[in-house]
Amino acid sequence: MADTTDYYEILGVEKTATQDEIKKAYRKLALQYHPDRNKTKEAEEKFKEVTKAYEVLSNEEKRKTYDQFGHAAFEQGAGQGPFSGEGGPFGGQQGGQYGPFTYSYSSNGQGFDFGGFSDPFDIFEQFFGGGAARSRRPVYSITISFNDAVHGVEKEVTINGKKQKIKIPSGVDRGSRIRFEDYDIVVDVTPDSKFGREGYDILTEELISYPDAALGKNLSVETIDGPVKIRVPAGTQPNTLIRLSGRGVKHIRGSGRGDHYLKIKVIIPKKLTHKQKELLESLQQEESDDSSEEKKSKSWF
Repeated sequence: MADTTDYYEILGVEKTATQDEIKKAYRKLALQYHPDRNKTKEAEEKFKEVTKAYEVLSNEEKRKTYDQFGHAAFEQGAGQGPFSGEGGPFGGQQGGQYGPFTYSYSSNGQGFDFGGFSDPFDIFEQFFGGGAARSRRPVYSITISFNDAVHGVEKEVTINGKKQKIKIPSGVDRGSRIRFEDYDIVVDVTPDSKFGREGYDILTEELISYPDAALGKNLSVETIDGPVKIRVPAGTQPNTLIRLSGRGVKHIRGSGRGDHYLKIKVIIPKKLTHKQKELLESLQQEESDDSSEEKKSKSWF
């Protein structure tokens, strides 16, 4: 069946979009649906769809042809369209050498294989962007843990059959690009179950009881550099953010650090003992009496 979905609609851009806007939209969608990141069958098809749209709209001549004739100019068997025959990027299989790693692309349902390390954007331009990738340094990717990202780590890798150690500085985050000798490395970071991160700031949550929130409590908070003792003040409200200055991630450049933000979550018990219920009912009555007295005092004026 012929593809009739509008290429501009696929990329989510207007027909008057600039080349920069088209490229930006494609990169966002390609990253979202890239088979290395999204393993669903739907994502693989979507990845092919957005790449096909980008291949046409990123080329001025093909874009003019598409604007004039629509999809018909690019269907199989339509002369020398970019997707006709086995030579197009979606007909059969392509492959080659990218730095020390081989890659292959197949549209026969076998998925994608970029030979281990890969850069999700530079490799796309190798296929669809002409000579742009050839002028760039080789780019590889590596996945490290959250702890290694915030503290730095030394990893041993094999490039061109040669083992070597690379030092990844503290403070890197997902998408950080590091230059080593004659190649670059793009870092991917696995999430942590306890620590969240926004830039150089760390975010965690702490559960405390209703009495602790009302009366205050000393806490030992786990930070990326170990435990820190703090005081939760009396009367702390649910979802209060407590800032631990300078307890976040070290800046990659410079000597600064982010902050650690602790979000207080107050636990409301679902079941109460008889004594707990009596105490809370007594408190409820006392607060009700105080509220009534306050209203009376205001009415005198």
